Amino acid sequence: LILIGGFVQLLAGFLSFRKYDHLGGAAFLTFSALWSSYGATRVLGAAPVSGHLLDIGAGNTEGFTAGSVAFLVLNAFLAILASSFNVVLLCLTLAMELLTICFLLFTLEKLPLPFETVVLSILCIVCFYGATASLANCVFGKDLLVMGPPLLTVQSSKEDREEPLPCVCPKSHLTSGLRTIAELLNTGAVCGVPTDTVYALAASCKHPQAIEKVYRIKDRPQEKPICIFISNLEQLRAAAPPISPLLWEFMENVYPGGIGCIIQKGEWLKKLGVGAGYSRVGTQDSIMIRVPDLTVLVHLIDMTGPLAITSANPSGEVDSTHHDMVISRLGHQLEGVLCDGESDEVVASTVVNCTKIDESGITIVREGCIPAGKVLQIFERVKNR
Repeated sequence: LILIGGFVQLLAGFLSFRKYDHLGGAAFLTFSALWSSYGATRVLGAAPVSGHLLDIGAGNTEGFTAGSVAFLVLNAFLAILASSFNVVLLCLTLAMELLTICFLLFTLEKLPLPFETVVLSILCIVCFYGATASLANCVFGKDLLVMGPPLLTVQSSKEDREEPLPCVCPKSHLTSGLRTIAELLNTGAVCGVPTDTVYALAASCKHPQAIEKVYRIKDRPQEKPICIFISNLEQLRAAAPPISPLLWEFMENVYPGGIGCIIQKGEWLKKLGVGAGYSRVGTQDSIMIRVPDLTVLVHLIDMTGPLAITSANPSGEVDSTHHDMVISRLGHQLEGVLCDGESDEVVASTVVNCTKIDESGITIVREGCIPAGKVLQIFERVKNR
């Protein structure tokens, strides 16, 4: 139970930091240390160790007592901060404060068993309700179980509350927001946009200088090609690329979605709408094309033409799965970010080399959100048909 409780608190802290909830992360990491320390000393203090009874109260209480006092002070500070969030988090920190008092009394050999029983019962009830409420509210997207309002609110001026954003950040569900990003892209800007996988940096294929800026923003090696997104397969048909019936059939089965196909590059790309940026997308001989399965991005591409796309993260770092991550990491270098909340995936798309599909089949270049096995199953089904 000691190990399980400490691990659960540690996991909660890690997940909080992943969501950029620094208070929650610090609180749960503190709770993990407190729970593990209290549990370990409580058990070892009454258990035989190497043939001797580990008596915490027999002349060696100073270290344990100092530790419990340190937890007491730190947790009191967390309780003050928690009061500005919600009642449940405040109750959890107060329950942990009572547990710390138990820890202190135990090191002084003055811990009444009824008091410890009551404290642990309160802690279990608060933890159970908090976990249930968080899970239910997250799953259903609304407040089914009340977490309570903040008890403390910091009064500040309107100017202090509204920190200036580093770039234009319209909402994706607003037509005006979509038009704003489209206008920026059409004038040669680089913007962060949502996709059906993770967030991406987008530049118009008509503006090679914008594509060059994408490389600088990401610190991306020049030898790594950038792919293009189109809104539908009919755009590709209208450009009349020299594509075999097998490849057409395969693309019809994977578009729209999280699979990008690498095909032979050619002058037909200019008919597709890839203008001056022709030499800056793909390699000299090939280009990866993808049709995203995200309505807002498809509408954006219809307003701008094909977009040069790459993931919205510095090269070598994890993908951005929320518009806040794009803004905080790269916003000061972008002209705009289209805000669409949490991304549908946590990894990028799967990339398939289709340049020799008729001779030797397809090759998985990068396995992403679509498993390689599923991609190969689709190809075999198409090929057999």
